[in-house]
Amino acid sequence: MEIAIKLSQFLLSLSILIILHELGHFIPAKLFKTRVEKFYLFFDVNYSLFKKKIGDTEYGIGWLPLGGYVKISGMIDESMDKEQMQGEPQPWEFRSKPTWQRLIIMLGGVIVNFILAFIIYIGMTFFYGEQYIANAEVKDGVSIENPIMQEIGFKTGDKIVSIDGKPLERLDPSISEKILMAKSVVVNRAGADQEIKLPVNFIDKLLSGPKMPLAELRMPFAIGGIPSDSQNQNLKAKDIIISLNGQKTKYFDEVKGILEANKGKTIAAVVLRDEKEVTVPVVVSKEGKLGVQLGGINMDSLEKLGYYKVSKQEFGFFESIPVGLDRGWTQLSNYGKQLKAIFNPSTGAYKGVGGFKAIFDIFPKTWSWEAFWGITALLSIMLGVMNLLPIPALDGGHVMFLLYEMISGKKPSDKFMERAQLVGFVLLITLLLFANGNDIYKAIFRK
Repeated sequence: MEIAIKLSQFLLSLSILIILHELGHFIPAKLFKTRVEKFYLFFDVNYSLFKKKIGDTEYGIGWLPLGGYVKISGMIDESMDKEQMQGEPQPWEFRSKPTWQRLIIMLGGVIVNFILAFIIYIGMTFFYGEQYIANAEVKDGVSIENPIMQEIGFKTGDKIVSIDGKPLERLDPSISEKILMAKSVVVNRAGADQEIKLPVNFIDKLLSGPKMPLAELRMPFAIGGIPSDSQNQNLKAKDIIISLNGQKTKYFDEVKGILEANKGKTIAAVVLRDEKEVTVPVVVSKEGKLGVQLGGINMDSLEKLGYYKVSKQEFGFFESIPVGLDRGWTQLSNYGKQLKAIFNPSTGAYKGVGGFKAIFDIFPKTWSWEAFWGITALLSIMLGVMNLLPIPALDGGHVMFLLYEMISGKKPSDKFMERAQLVGFVLLITLLLFANGNDIYKAIFRK
């Protein structure tokens, strides 16, 4: 069932992005009276799941969900239709249109991607508002369980002051992403500020280590369930451990430390159960474990228990516009930084490049419209930026040649465009194989 939910979200998101991206090419083409021969969701290699011709255009759904396309008459594209290009240019063909019209047609897809992302962020701001914890409210610092973070100098209990010189005002799930792309982080430890510089190969180090968050809120030790073979049947689901062996344990990491020090012993535990404190004996295994399943606590419960003050902000429709635009711009800027790191071999970020499985994995196992739209907006930005890369066969490659034509007044020959398209296609296939090969490698060797 979980796989079906993830797959449904993945295919729905992909379909929305592909259809709207191709509409970005289709609509200006039609406005400029350019014939569009095909409009397809997914690729129809030798076979279509559905097709119907309306006017000059065949609309259809292919069987290979790796993208989609519009086939525009008189344009050298991935179809490599050389026969069509050998005839005399016709008024309805792409090649007969003024350069500025062709430029608008080619830029339409990525423009729609960016507009879609910003509209989604505005809508999410309006419908969901913002929920966050002010950094000033994080009195006891953050949790640092990632061994790579510990190796470069971070410790649990550090209070993050600033990232790359910018003061941290809010602590939210984006904290890991901010640290990931940073050059330095200032933390407050034992009342004193100190700067931690992140190594150039920081991303490479993370990719070689366990898949764990970089920094998180410190959370209480909440019990999710008691396996039937556990020695601690006197504990119950939803218990929160607040004391062990006479020592107060506000956070999970404190419980973990006391268990390590009392391996193989039976000690007293005080748990919070139904808002009451209950004392029970617990058996610590030789491995320093209680043999229970961990549970989660939502933000409202954390606030009720006095851990953090959760700030909630709602916005009217017009108030949502600048906030959503700023959120979209931040995501666009962050993705630009990630792309820059990928193309810098010294960072090792290229090892983390993923294909369709990586995209599939970011969707949650339970259906959440908020998560779905957030992921779709991010993917829309990624699709827009990737399509702008100056690679022949991508929109950015066509734009590059059109700009050359506008500046020089000379149009590249059809033969040159055919060869460039072929080179671009080979390059794209190589990138696709690399990205999806990375997925396979990580699935086998980095479980």
